[in-house]
Amino acid sequence: MKILITGKNSYVGTSLEKWLSKEPAKYEIKTADMIDGSWEAIDFSIFDVVFHVAAVVHKKERRKSRDIYFKVNRDLAVEVAHKAKKSGVKQFVFMSSMAVFGEIGKVGEDLVIHDNTPVNPKSFYAESKAAAERAMLKLKDEAFKIVILRPPMVYGHGCPGNYSLLEKLALKSPVFPMIENKRSMISIDKLCQEIKYHMDNESSGTFHPQDDKYVNTSLLVKEIAINNGKKIHLSRAAGAMIVFAGRNIGIIKKVFGNLVYSMEDI
Repeated sequence: MKILITGKNSYVGTSLEKWLSKEPAKYEIKTADMIDGSWEAIDFSIFDVVFHVAAVVHKKERRKSRDIYFKVNRDLAVEVAHKAKKSGVKQFVFMSSMAVFGEIGKVGEDLVIHDNTPVNPKSFYAESKAAAERAMLKLKDEAFKIVILRPPMVYGHGCPGNYSLLEKLALKSPVFPMIENKRSMISIDKLCQEIKYHMDNESSGTFHPQDDKYVNTSLLVKEIAINNGKKIHLSRAAGAMIVFAGRNIGIIKKVFGNLVYSMEDI
């Protein structure tokens, strides 16, 4: 199977390349740099699958940054998908995000996303991803299969974004609030395994991959600290203060709120 990964040096793209390289007789992999425009000269017709992971993710959102989000996350993604279809590629795998549902979490309240939960993006990043999804689904047919993946927070060694923030807290803070919560997350190994599965089975559809168990943020931070030889105390008193005073603050909801995909119907 010949696979093109668009998004050279991206965390997920690089991790998938390493994962698939364990079976060199089965997978032939090429990566494309989407920044310099060199991808346009690549002959897509030789590939069975295009895995599109290139995106603007962790850029601070200001009004003037909206254009770059849509230029990269929607327009570029759709342009690549069009080229893949025109070139006879059998499957296009698109990395979207749980963010398209517009939820960041609720402290002290369950927040469960089901298979019938409507998409309701509330950030430039999420809006651009949702717009790309809609455009790509119009290209789908029997000869051109579309896989849309909406993972929750990805974690693993060297992972950027929200996980890197938790990792920094775990390594620098001797005390961390203990709050009972549930978050859907997915390890980078699990995500690579899921992507490989959909490629092997020539899947088509929208999927919400996650770990087999929900994660408690406080316990995850403690685990990170222990794995790095650090001691950290989980304080229920500090947790209670945060729940009382900051349950409606965005960063608190994002870190300590409940937000999960249903285990039953997704």
